[in-house]
Amino acid sequence: MDWQFQSAVDGVAWPAVPDYGHAAVLALLQQIEYSQWSSPASIATQQQRQLQLLLRHGWETVPFYRESWGGRYDPAAPLSMDAIERLPLLSRRSLQEHYEAMKSRSIPAAHGKASEVRTSGSTGAPVRVLKTQITGLLWNALTLRDHLWHRRDLGGKLAVIRRGSTGRAPSWGAATAGLVATGECVMHDVEADVEAQLDWLVAEKPAYLLTYPSIVAELAKASLRRGVRLPGLLEVRTLAEGLGAEVRALCREAWHVPLVDMYSAEEVGYIALQCPQYEHYHVQSESLLVEILDEGGRPCAPGQVGRVVVTDLHNFATPLVRYDIGDHAELGAPCACGRGLPVLSRIAGRVRNMLVTAEGKRFWPPLGSRRFFEVAPILQVQIAQKEFDLLEARLVAAGTVDAAQEARLREMILAAMPPGMRVVFRYCDSIPRGAGGKFEDFICEVPGAAAR
Repeated sequence: MDWQFQSAVDGVAWPAVPDYGHAAVLALLQQIEYSQWSSPASIATQQQRQLQLLLRHGWETVPFYRESWGGRYDPAAPLSMDAIERLPLLSRRSLQEHYEAMKSRSIPAAHGKASEVRTSGSTGAPVRVLKTQITGLLWNALTLRDHLWHRRDLGGKLAVIRRGSTGRAPSWGAATAGLVATGECVMHDVEADVEAQLDWLVAEKPAYLLTYPSIVAELAKASLRRGVRLPGLLEVRTLAEGLGAEVRALCREAWHVPLVDMYSAEEVGYIALQCPQYEHYHVQSESLLVEILDEGGRPCAPGQVGRVVVTDLHNFATPLVRYDIGDHAELGAPCACGRGLPVLSRIAGRVRNMLVTAEGKRFWPPLGSRRFFEVAPILQVQIAQKEFDLLEARLVAAGTVDAAQEARLREMILAAMPPGMRVVFRYCDSIPRGAGGKFEDFICEVPGAAAR
């Protein structure tokens, strides 16, 4: 990779001499570039070294953990995975309700200034956490890792379509600003009409596009419909929503470029990044311990879908230990690329994105909006489970949908569901996005379903 590093010292351009903060990021990057090739056992050993420090700090300085870990944690005992698994899970609700008690009473001075971050509240349950400068350095190092993995030309223009993003910036963001020279970053708000977004992309001619999977699908379909191409585009990057195979296929068909996804959360940072050789994800084990647990709280085997439980290894301001983030993911087998980092085959989504039966069984509906587009002039679709046996298909259509097309759409929806479901249609001018600009193609709105 031909990255042009920027120097903080006048009169020295090459080799560049970075300032302290950027030097720390580069030091972290060098270490994780080595550690990714370590064996899973070696990575687990290093994680336990860090966990020992984190848990002792939580026990000594966080009132919430001193109370909730009583009888389950012995700071003098050797740490093992069995000992970690004896600790209770931390729910989003507990984090909300006990925010003050979860703050460390003695944040190490070397971790730098602590600042509060808030999640978007896309699930209706926003949370707050304190983060330190150390967690920020790790975020920047992992961002650079993602760029390295996918061999991005940082000199190209980056286009970003996200909620609240408008205007222009001279660099790609905090990870590169002042450290690596990049092309311009141009930003467009997510709420704009898809046709206007596509026109904007055509005019800007970006090398890279960063946005939500649902926006990619809409833009790709609009490109195919209009016969519009983005000839300078090298790669599409996605975040924040579940990603289906059809979105990757649409991206290739419309623009002939790869799609690279990332899995992160505001509370804990990067959870997993897409492998540079395959379409699954590698857990960022240098930053987090990630457990995938079944309904009984036991570790899942490869191929199983379970709850995503994360421990942020370096947040000593609001330690998040065994935090049930509310997502489900499928654990994967070791990767043929040779990295020792654990694999997630797919990110399934949140509990509210699962269909729930009257008996309490849960399903991930395998929906694909592209199939709707092929049957009728459908621009956008969202399926809402209103009752245990009733689905509401919310459709935004570019024209009239006749009875025969509705019948075909109903047949397609029911084919993806357990037996005994009914479907009603509701036509909308638009389907609003949730907090943070995220879009959910399936939502369970049955009262009390989550508790089942």
